[in-house]
Amino acid sequence: MSDLNKLRQERKEIIEAVYDGKIPRRVPVDTNLPLELCIEYSGYPLGETQWTLENMEEIYDRACQLIISDFYPFGFARYPAHLQILNAKAFVMSSKGVIQHPEISGMEANQYDDFIRNPYDFILEKVIPKLYPELDTDAVTRSIVLAKAVKAYYDYAETYLAIDGKMIEKYGFYVPPPGSFGGCTTPFDFLSDFNRGFRGISMDIRRCPDKVAEACEAILPLAFKNGLAPNPSKYGGTFIALHMGPYLRTEDFEKLYWPTLYKLVHALANAGQPSFLFCEQDWMRYLDYLYELPPNTRLWFEYGDAQKVKDKLGKKHIISGFYPVAMLKTSSRQACIDKAKELIDILAPGGKFIFRFDKSPMLLQDINLENYTAVLEYVMEYARYDNPGEHAAGEGKTYPTVEVSIPEFRSKYYQTWPEYKKTHPDINTALEPVIAPKMQYYEDLVMRFLYQLVL
Repeated sequence: MSDLNKLRQERKEIIEAVYDGKIPRRVPVDTNLPLELCIEYSGYPLGETQWTLENMEEIYDRACQLIISDFYPFGFARYPAHLQILNAKAFVMSSKGVIQHPEISGMEANQYDDFIRNPYDFILEKVIPKLYPELDTDAVTRSIVLAKAVKAYYDYAETYLAIDGKMIEKYGFYVPPPGSFGGCTTPFDFLSDFNRGFRGISMDIRRCPDKVAEACEAILPLAFKNGLAPNPSKYGGTFIALHMGPYLRTEDFEKLYWPTLYKLVHALANAGQPSFLFCEQDWMRYLDYLYELPPNTRLWFEYGDAQKVKDKLGKKHIISGFYPVAMLKTSSRQACIDKAKELIDILAPGGKFIFRFDKSPMLLQDINLENYTAVLEYVMEYARYDNPGEHAAGEGKTYPTVEVSIPEFRSKYYQTWPEYKKTHPDINTALEPVIAPKMQYYEDLVMRFLYQLVL
C-alpha cells in the first residue's frame, strides 16, 4: 500500500472511530482556510481571481501543501458573478475583494402573518426581490436574470468541485460518503439573518414574541427539507451555524430559539443524519440545553470554558473548538503550542474530540502561518491515544429517542414529482422511471439556489 493510501486509510479510521463512539489512534484534525486567504497566500489579486477563477487549482494546491488536516480543508465560498447579476444588497464585495454581509432586512415587522402563512412563498415573493433588486422587475426580465444567475452560480460550483476532487485525490483528505453532507439554518437565525435582521428581530422579541415563535415553527419544514442530506449517514452531517442564541436573554432563548432548534436536530437524527453545530460566541449559559440533543451531536465551540463543556457534554456529544485562532497572530510559537497542549489535555481524554480552532481566519493578515503550522504539527504528534479501539467515555449508555413531528414542506413554487404528474397527464408512463429523477433533480437544484440566497 502506498504512503498516500495508508494516510487516506488512517484518516478514515480515526474519524469514523470518533463517529462510532470508539477511541481513535490519534485525535483527528479539522482545519479550514477560506478562499480569500488561500488566494492571498499564493500572491494573486483577491477580487480579480474570485471573478476569473484563474490559477485556482494552483492556489488550492499550494494551500494543501501548507495545511495539516485530516478533513478536506476548503469549504463554502461566496461566488461574485451571480451576486452581481442579481445586484445583491445582502452580499457586497469590499474594495479589498472580501464579500461581506451588511445589516439588511427583507421583511417588515407588519408582515409576520404573511410570512407565517408560508415562509418560502413569502421569501420568493417579498424578501428576495428586496435583497436582489434585479429580480424586482417585470416577469420577462427577472426570468432572464434568474436564468443567468443560476447558470453563473453552478458554473462556479462545478469549477470548485472539480478542483476539490483533484485535491482530495492528490492529498488523501477524508470526505464523508457521497450525498451525506448538508447544511441549513436554525429557524430563529433564518428569521433574523436576512428577513428581519439583527436590529429588527431585537425589537420583535419584545414587541411581538408570539409572532416570532409562530414564525420559527412555520420555518421548520423548510429548514428540515434543506438540512436533510440526500443520503443520510452517521459519517456525514448537517452543518448548522448558531448565530443569535448568545445575544438573547435566557428566557427569550428558551421560548423563541431553543424549541425549533431542538426539534430540527432531533428530526435530522431520527432520519439518520447527525447535526454539526457551530456554537458561535459563548454558549456556556446553555450547556444544559445542548445536553438534551441526540447523542453524538457534533458541537464546535467558539468561546467558553473547555473543562466545563467536557465535564457536561463530553460523554454524550463530540466536542471541538475553543482554540483562539487570534492567538496565532499575537503569541509566540511556544505559547501557541502550549495552548494546544492545554486544550488537548482537557478535551481528548475519553475520546469524542476533534481538534479545531475556534473559527477560521479570514485573511492572511489574521494569522502567523508559522505558528499555524507549528500548532497543527504538534497536535498530530502529541494528541495520541494508548487505547485505540476501546469504547469512548459514555458509550453504552442509551438515550430515549425523541419523536418529533415536522409538517411536510409545501409551496406553490415547489413541485414534487407526483404533483407534477397531476398537471401533466400526458407523461409517457413507460419513461417515468427516467423522467422522474431528472425532473425532481432540476426542481431541487433551483430550490437550493434560491434558499442559499437568504443564508
